[in-house]
Amino acid sequence: MTQPVVRFAPSPTGRLHIGNARPALLNALFALNHGGRFILRFDDTDRERSKAEYADAIATDLAWLGIRPDLVVRQSDRTALYDAAADRLRAAGRLYACYETEDELDRRRKRQAARGLPPIYDRAALKLTDEEKRAFEAQGRKPHWRFLLEHRTVEWDDLVRGPCHVDGASLSDPVLIRADGTYLYTLPSVVDDVDLGVTHVIRGEDHVTNTAVQIQIIEALAGPGSAPAFGHHNLLTTASGEGLSKRLGHLSLGSLRDQGIEPLAVDALAVLVGSAEAVRPVRSLEELAQLVDLGRLSRAPARFDEAELHALNAKVLHHLEFADVADRLRELGAPADDRFWLAVRGNCSVFNDVVTWATVARGPVTPVIEDLGFCEAAAALLPPEPWGDETWGAWTRAVAEATGRKGKALFMPLRLALTGLDHGPELKAMLPLIGRERALGRLGGAVA
Repeated sequence: MTQPVVRFAPSPTGRLHIGNARPALLNALFALNHGGRFILRFDDTDRERSKAEYADAIATDLAWLGIRPDLVVRQSDRTALYDAAADRLRAAGRLYACYETEDELDRRRKRQAARGLPPIYDRAALKLTDEEKRAFEAQGRKPHWRFLLEHRTVEWDDLVRGPCHVDGASLSDPVLIRADGTYLYTLPSVVDDVDLGVTHVIRGEDHVTNTAVQIQIIEALAGPGSAPAFGHHNLLTTASGEGLSKRLGHLSLGSLRDQGIEPLAVDALAVLVGSAEAVRPVRSLEELAQLVDLGRLSRAPARFDEAELHALNAKVLHHLEFADVADRLRELGAPADDRFWLAVRGNCSVFNDVVTWATVARGPVTPVIEDLGFCEAAAALLPPEPWGDETWGAWTRAVAEATGRKGKALFMPLRLALTGLDHGPELKAMLPLIGRERALGRLGGAVA
């Protein structure tokens, strides 16, 4: 395979959500796996809804996922290219002016439906004379412009779905330019794909029908055989089967980040769910890229379960080594040493949980004393430092012999006194972190 060039082309009209992460990651991982290039293209031709702050947020979200574009472009900077392409299509007779209003088109579609005909544009505008066009323009009507589709079958070998075909005669000639002169999605997208040398278009299956149109436009502009390869992946839905959209704010990438979800958990779930690979924690995008095979994606919608994400997030944390988190521990003011991380990582659902365990290790902690006499007896048996992994076992054996306690009656009062909690990391690992002085204070009921 020659060096692939892929693109992710969001419209900066809102925040990215988990459903957007799927095509972004599939493209980035495809490039990573094949030594290719990843282009971030902002499809910002909608001047009213596109906002710079959304574009900035999208770039931030992609960086959080670990995606670093090789090139960033904005369609708003490339209008001259689209104008030139439109002129070429007009000159070739493939772009024609239409003067119907939306109401007129709606009435025409209803008449077709009443006759049992598909709602396909009847190309009435092709029959207009120059005089009729001038008359419309004298009325103040501005034309919109449609692409003249060839009534032939368009075929491609989809990277996900296998052999696909669409009969051009089953489609309406698409509007490429609105009456106000602005471009719809299709023409700028095609022109950019050609100009930027995009070799593989990987996107959601809701674009399958668009593909036949886009291949015809690409071939009209760049010649037969010039279209990129296409792959249409299954879409993410909610666990209940509802489609994802920007209105589900709690599933925006920014919201997931604020909840403390690890980017690698989002990466893994967004890509592996709905594929032949089991959802599992990964330590890097490079590792994840090795698991991705577009041909092994399911044809059924992929259900995104928030509970599964939270469970996977904990697993990701449990697999991280100290070197992966040392800087983050320092930022939170937690002990930046491997003993602490290895002791507590198994009890972290989100990374900020380390703050709780740092407090347990260093205080202040309000002990829970169920039996002061028992705790004082246990305190008297604390061995001298230095303490290590064997200290907890040796100490509790001595306490058991002295008090006759065993099992939960032995261990739970010690945990409550030492940590103030009835759950947490193994005290075999935590006791050396707490240290003798703090342990004595807590067993005596003092805050330490």
